Amino acid sequence: MEISNQKQEVGAMKKNDPKIINAWCSYDWANSVYNLTITAAIFPVYYSFATSEAFNGDIVDFFGFKIVNSVLYSYAISFSFLIIVFLSPILSGIADYSGLKTRFMRFFSYLGSLGCVGLFFFTGGNIEYGIICAIIASVGYAGALVFYNAFLPEIVTQDKMDGVSAKGFAMGYIGSVILLVVSLAIITFHEELGLEKGFATRLSFLQVGLWWFGFSHIALSFLKDQPTGNKITSKILTKGFSEIKKVIASLSDNPNTQKFLTSFFFYSMGVQTVMLLAPLFGEKEIGMEGEKLIAVVLILQIVAVIGAYTFARLSDYKGNKFAIGTSVFIWILICFAGYLLQEEFQFYILAALLGFVMGGIQALSRSTYSKMIPKESKDTASFFSFYDITEKLAIVIGTFSYGIIEQITGSMRNSILAMAIFFLAGFIFLMVAKLPKGKKQMLKTTQQ
Repeated sequence: MEISNQKQEVGAMKKNDPKIINAWCSYDWANSVYNLTITAAIFPVYYSFATSEAFNGDIVDFFGFKIVNSVLYSYAISFSFLIIVFLSPILSGIADYSGLKTRFMRFFSYLGSLGCVGLFFFTGGNIEYGIICAIIASVGYAGALVFYNAFLPEIVTQDKMDGVSAKGFAMGYIGSVILLVVSLAIITFHEELGLEKGFATRLSFLQVGLWWFGFSHIALSFLKDQPTGNKITSKILTKGFSEIKKVIASLSDNPNTQKFLTSFFFYSMGVQTVMLLAPLFGEKEIGMEGEKLIAVVLILQIVAVIGAYTFARLSDYKGNKFAIGTSVFIWILICFAGYLLQEEFQFYILAALLGFVMGGIQALSRSTYSKMIPKESKDTASFFSFYDITEKLAIVIGTFSYGIIEQITGSMRNSILAMAIFFLAGFIFLMVAKLPKGKKQMLKTTQQ
């Protein structure tokens, strides 16, 4: 009887319901603060400063091993991505088998926000604790995203996916910028507030955790599970891998989806790597100060909102292939411009352009893939688990390649130029794929 009642709740989650759409988009608002404050803007700078102060240099002692603090941090993030690569198939298999996507999304949201709250107590000397919290937060963020994305094809029809996906990313960018501005105000005016600077900085991590935890409940309240009544046993732990195998097998019957994912894999190597390392590039190659680099991150986020909506509109009129292809082509130009730029103002211009295409390509990639999932499939979590694995492997390979090239050549300029190769490969595979038409295109076809 309990299962029957829960299924009735799902019946209320009809497609294109504005309340459910807004609730779904609100999760981007909730969790994107992690991506901006913890991943990009404040924590990396604090981590470097705090550990250098605690260990009198950039060589730290991690469980008895001597290692450069920045190298340790990059390894930790890569390790967290690898955890999700292996964990995601298991969890998505259980979620699809049991119909409990929301429950898993809730667990990882709580895990990620707890990791962020834990970073409040990281002071530099307790580096093992800090790295563990950073990994927990990263796993929570990536894990919840698998199930969150899997809801998209369940709540909207295909013609609205681009716009709703863009709305989600836009809300995420706006929310993360608001909290970052609040955090920066507290850090900047810490003396006036009677706070020590380190404490004021660590408050931003606490704010991220509480923001994520609090606002996530909007989506978690509206997104309903569809329980199957199947019992979760030890045998189900391997079901996720068998589901991933089914997804891979289905790609052989859907060559266009296969080509799109191959394209997505290559251009994600470049997108995610350039996004993560753009501030570091500005510091090392242009000589920009920390405050200016944070301003660059703010530019990226604000312009990304415009980009997400612009490319969604472009997709409506010209189709997903044209819109994503245009974005990838601009990314290639960005890589060449990054290799050549010398002045600070040029970096600001390039950052604005980067933010513009960043918002567009992320939102459209998610919605395009949602459209290409077989309509008869109910295992959306497994399909998005495979999507997530593709992206995470791309991040690992992209960031590793970036680091290796810099180590060999001694210049990040060569690294960013090499990213153009990944974008070019992605562009080629994209051009040979047949992607869904835009809403306006389909309307014209119908009228004809």
